[in-house]
Amino acid sequence: MSLLLQPTDRLFVLTGAGVSAESGLATFRGKGGLWEGNRAVDLATPEAFARDPELVWRFYSMRRARHAECKPNAGHIALAHLETKLGARMLICTQNVDSLHEAAGSTRVLHMHGKLTESRCSNPHCPSEPFEDRKEYPAQSQIPVCKICGAILRPHVCWFGEVPYHMDEVLASLQQCSVFLTVGTSGMVQPAASFAELARRNGARTYYVGPENPANVFSFQEVFLGPAGSRLPELLRVE
Repeated sequence: MSLLLQPTDRLFVLTGAGVSAESGLATFRGKGGLWEGNRAVDLATPEAFARDPELVWRFYSMRRARHAECKPNAGHIALAHLETKLGARMLICTQNVDSLHEAAGSTRVLHMHGKLTESRCSNPHCPSEPFEDRKEYPAQSQIPVCKICGAILRPHVCWFGEVPYHMDEVLASLQQCSVFLTVGTSGMVQPAASFAELARRNGARTYYVGPENPANVFSFQEVFLGPAGSRLPELLRVE
């Protein structure tokens, strides 16, 4: 069985934590999702950063160190290979903050929750832009400040309570796609959980790949259960 794409299809791919977990990146959610006695979700907020930037940066420094050790898996590679065939007719929107899609060769990727390997000024009114930064800052004295306004730098990730990035591009692509594929998401985190239904209402064929049924399973015409690393290479074909 395969997900057969026609020559005129436009493919929108939404990827989630399940894809990166196969490469060894922890999700820090659910049972056992503690770090130094803190729930990871409690560290991923603007309030946590304002209260204790050193603690938050230690957490993200640890994540950067783990990220540096991980490689793309067969799922990432299958999507990158498909892009070489579809070109501008394919877009990946990822909820993941890692750069494994790019490491696999994908170029058309929108990170709606930001990138772990980028930093930015914590002052929302500063005109500076996010920049590539893979360094680790485990101590308060090591955290850099913005060269423009002097405010402390923060990870360029979308924390709870903040608006996801690139939403105009995401919504425009959702309206244009004829095939919508979700890979490795829970179907519980908004606004991404509503993308499948939005695409379906616009006439797109909707598919899901993951180890278990997502919470929004009824938004998909077909569900392919199993790890993305083994299912995607066998499913993705272009007519």
